[in-house]
This record gives sequence, C-alpha cells and structure tokens, in this order.
Amino acid sequence: MFLSLIMIVLAYLCGSLCSAVIVCRAFGHPDPRTDGSNNPGTTNVLRIAGKGPAALVLLGDVLKGTIPVWLAYFFKLEPIALGFVALAACIGHIFPCFFGFKGGKAVATALGAMFPIGWSLACLLLVTWLFVALITGYSSLAAVVTFALAPVYTFFIKPMYTIPVLMLAVLIIARHKENIARLYLGKESKIWDKGKKLKE
Repeated sequence: MFLSLIMIVLAYLCGSLCSAVIVCRAFGHPDPRTDGSNNPGTTNVLRIAGKGPAALVLLGDVLKGTIPVWLAYFFKLEPIALGFVALAACIGHIFPCFFGFKGGKAVATALGAMFPIGWSLACLLLVTWLFVALITGYSSLAAVVTFALAPVYTFFIKPMYTIPVLMLAVLIIARHKENIARLYLGKESKIWDKGKKLKE
C-alpha cells in the first residue's frame, strides 16, 4: 500500500512535467497554452512549431506515462494499483502542478501508460490512432476511437488489466467532450489546420 502511494505521487509529478511548454521554450517558440488551439499537446505544437519539436513533445508525453507504469509493473503492483498510477500520470498532465494546473488532454501520456502491458497492445493502439487520424484528419476523433477500443483490445490480450485500461479510457474520452460536440457540429479543427482561432 505504501509503495503504491509513493508510485502514485511520483507518477503525478512526472505527469506534471509539461513537455509542450518545455520544448517550445527551449526552441524559442510561442507558449502552446496561449497560441494556436491553446492546448499544450503534440498536435498544437506541430501546428505552431513544426515536426521536430512536435516529435520531442510526443516522446516526452509518452514517457511520462510509460516510465511510472513500467516501474509499478516492475515492482509487481496489483492491476488496480497500476491503474491508479497510470491515472495519476495523466492527471498530472491535465493538471500540472509545475505549470499552473493548466495542461492538455493526456492522450499520449495515457497511450504511454498502456505500453508496459505489452507490445501487441501498443501496436494495436498506435495503428488504430494513425488509421483514424490519417483517414479523417481529426486528432480528437482518433483519440476517442482508440481509447474506446483500448479496453476491448486489452480484454483479449491481458484481461487482468481491462479495468485499469477502462479507467484511463473513461478519463481520456471525458476530456474530449467538447471535441465530440464540435465533431458532431462539423466545427472541429483538423491536424493540418493552422491559425490563431483553432480549437483542439
């Protein structure tokens, strides 16, 4: 129990390291929280800073989820405890204590948190996201579809982790409620859209 609490706190602190803000500051680009869609995530950094910085942000956000969950997995925490570690990393990304509690959607962090479960699950998630994103052009739709399917994939790969993955899926889909509304109304921005009044 004590180890689980320590891992949850460490996961939150790890998640609170906002890769988008750190990378944009390092390369002299505008703050992603106040430029583009105002969302400190990979898609917005791609729009305002280009592919290189966006790739670094994606890597950083994925590792924020992978590292604490892999450590929890290494220390043989129970599946439910591991799920709370993953949630803590995502909540850190959404409400980062180091950046005024204003973060992003935690899609990459949640994906990273699922990777330690197995490469087969990781590949399925990445293929699903890429397929939907490339076909539709909507990053948000790709995220929603991917996380809606994640518990199903997990059930057939490692069923003991279905509940933790479901917990993550509910969090991420809930974070996209505004995107879902804009998709329904046909007002959602596509990945390659540029401009100052974007929504993400």
